[in-house]
Amino acid sequence: MTMTERLCRHDAWTTRALLVHAEDLPDEALDRAFDVGHRTLRRTFAHVVGNMECWHDLMAGRPQREWDASRGRPDSIAALIARLDVVAQDLLRLAVEFDTIGDADFTDYLDRPPTRKPLGAGLLHVATHGMHHRAQCLYLMRILGVPNLIEGDALSFELAHRGLATFPSA
Repeated sequence: MTMTERLCRHDAWTTRALLVHAEDLPDEALDRAFDVGHRTLRRTFAHVVGNMECWHDLMAGRPQREWDASRGRPDSIAALIARLDVVAQDLLRLAVEFDTIGDADFTDYLDRPPTRKPLGAGLLHVATHGMHHRAQCLYLMRILGVPNLIEGDALSFELAHRGLATFPSA
């Protein structure tokens, strides 16, 4: 596994594990306002997954994805897990391509004016951006009394990936 692939896999695995831990929380807990980050656990999770989708679509040169409202709330925990599972595979394919052909530029068409950015930096941005917000999620989940939270560190991911340890949603 390359370092780029490892970063993408760790990012997705840790985010998914935290979402699984949040599955049984009532809406009142998910939407409780705090003075940190995006104010609620639900909004913070939605921001992490939405950021992954946005950056993937920018780096892949495709239009930003839209949620089909007939599928329910895009920010329910079940929807966030489903969205994460899709975008994690999308990002992993980009990582493999990056590791195979090397760095390339992509156009960030959301910038005004649009700007060229390196794919490698974009992939790294997604992984490190998620880490900051997962730390906020862990903090909020501890306040909400969620038991048995994972640390979410790279070594725990690696042990789970190798089958040497088990964690929720590993």
